[in-house]
Amino acid sequence: MGIKYKRVLLKLSGEALAGDKKSGLDYNTITPICESIKKCVEAGVQMGIVVGGGNFWRGRSSGAMDRTRADHIGMLATTMNALAVADVLESMGVVVRVQTAISMPQVAEPYIRNRAMRHFEKGRVVIFGCGTGNPFFSTDTASTLRAAEIEADIVLKATMVDGVYDKDPNKYPDAVKFDRLTFSDILVKNLQVMDSTAASMCKDNNLPIIVFDLSEPDNIYKACMGENVGTLVEPA
Repeated sequence: MGIKYKRVLLKLSGEALAGDKKSGLDYNTITPICESIKKCVEAGVQMGIVVGGGNFWRGRSSGAMDRTRADHIGMLATTMNALAVADVLESMGVVVRVQTAISMPQVAEPYIRNRAMRHFEKGRVVIFGCGTGNPFFSTDTASTLRAAEIEADIVLKATMVDGVYDKDPNKYPDAVKFDRLTFSDILVKNLQVMDSTAASMCKDNNLPIIVFDLSEPDNIYKACMGENVGTLVEPA
């Protein structure tokens, strides 16, 4: 089976990296995720990754803290996750570069779009840390921004549920799963897939998204191969 998507942007939530620990890093969880990423790279997929920081910091729940400062702390949390994922991938023989939207040259490369494109051409995985580098923007928005910049074929949004539902399947047993949606559906129906800024950016840039369950890490590989996993969200 050949690859369906040559260049992808994988969005990993910070919580997904914590596993059952709920916070911090669980290498028993991260390792199979990285194994699936390695399979994709070996098959010829050019892989960019954006990681969240929710396993270390939730800016929205930081109480009275200034929002801008809270978001800056969250950006640092994403960098810790980016370095951790890079470390596991490198231990598997995958060549990785971490690029951050906030300059920290002792730790990672600065985000430079042309340099990222060159890394892809050389078969390297690029992990993007610090979100967009700006407060008030989520890592979902960072994912769609980076995907548009690197001309990705699709965004793979790895979540803790197996697709998009009309309501929370963990609370409502009668929740209905969608196989396909448009971004207009998400915005009109107010479905909790991603924030409206990220959804609008995908819609405006004709960027499809597959929302799938990361508890089966091989879904990353299956999605790149074009297998039917999760929910496909299309521009129209």
